[in-house]
Amino acid sequence: MSALPAKPGLRHSVSEWNSNNHQLSDTAEHERYVSNVIRQEGRSLRNETNCKTTWDESDTSRRLSDRIWDVARWKDTLEICAQKVDEEMEALTLSRANRAGARCTAVPLEVSSECLTLRDGRRGYELVTDPVHEQLRKEVELIERVQQVLQQHIDKAFEQLCSSTPQEWVQFSQYNVACAEEAMHLSQQIREDTSLTRAQLQNELDTQRRATEFALRKRNHHEEQARDELEWQIKNTEDEMAEMESDIHGLDADLQAKTASLKLAHTRLENRTNRPGMDLCRDEVQHGLVDEVHQLEATIMALKQKLSEAQHSLQKMKLHHSRMLQDLSRKQEALSLEQRSMNTRTRLKSPSCTDKTPVLLVPLTNSSGSNLQLLAQ
Repeated sequence: MSALPAKPGLRHSVSEWNSNNHQLSDTAEHERYVSNVIRQEGRSLRNETNCKTTWDESDTSRRLSDRIWDVARWKDTLEICAQKVDEEMEALTLSRANRAGARCTAVPLEVSSECLTLRDGRRGYELVTDPVHEQLRKEVELIERVQQVLQQHIDKAFEQLCSSTPQEWVQFSQYNVACAEEAMHLSQQIREDTSLTRAQLQNELDTQRRATEFALRKRNHHEEQARDELEWQIKNTEDEMAEMESDIHGLDADLQAKTASLKLAHTRLENRTNRPGMDLCRDEVQHGLVDEVHQLEATIMALKQKLSEAQHSLQKMKLHHSRMLQDLSRKQEALSLEQRSMNTRTRLKSPSCTDKTPVLLVPLTNSSGSNLQLLAQ
């Protein structure tokens, strides 16, 4: 009789297995949702800041153009005035000069034990005490009990055949006849009980086999569903990661563009500080440039914040993606072990399991010297 293999480490319950699967799915969906929100906010921020920056640049350029026109107009006016002054000065000089003159049971037990051993090879959260494990364990216990009961009947039969010996028959003929008749009657009853017990035990074995196979098929179906769900979550997460990486590149490109715009605005402000005299005034251009600088600094800060959030979300999705890949590997391994268990159990339905298996014969001698053979386990 085969012994059960040594049990591996900590087993997880079916509820823990289901909880782990739900947690993986929920976390993947949550991370994709957060990523989608961040991407939408990032796109909205990019569009808003692009419009704002374009408007600010256009408004500043318009103000600069107006200011240049004003300065040019006044420059022309001053030049004309200066020319007139020069002319007047020259005329005055001439005038003075003129004045002066200058980004089966054995096979079933072997099969059931092998199935338990195969399923003990599962790892992590896949190593669960599920209905399949319980049915297999019950099956092994039932087969061992069947073997024990059958052995008890065999032991009774063996003991019954050895109550009557030739020596006792010679010494106590009449007593032996009575004992023999009683033994034959008891032997017949034992044979009937044995046949009935075998039929009942066979029914129990068949019922348990069907229950175990149903549990195996059901568990295999649940594991396939969990694997398919996890593969779907992995695919969606990979798609979301690709979208997020694209948006991160866009945010980075916008950040580089806004930084360049900020440098331009700073350069304009710095250049305008070199205006001479009364031209160094706080005009509309000055206020527009200051507002543009403040707006660009706020925009850059918002873009940096959103870029950081997007990168953090992408990192979390990558970590969870790695965890889901590891769990998928364990699920595929568990499915392979379950399939091997189901293939192993096909031996229970083979013709060899229903045929009579060879048994050991115990030689005995009856009172007339004839040889008897007793079936033994």
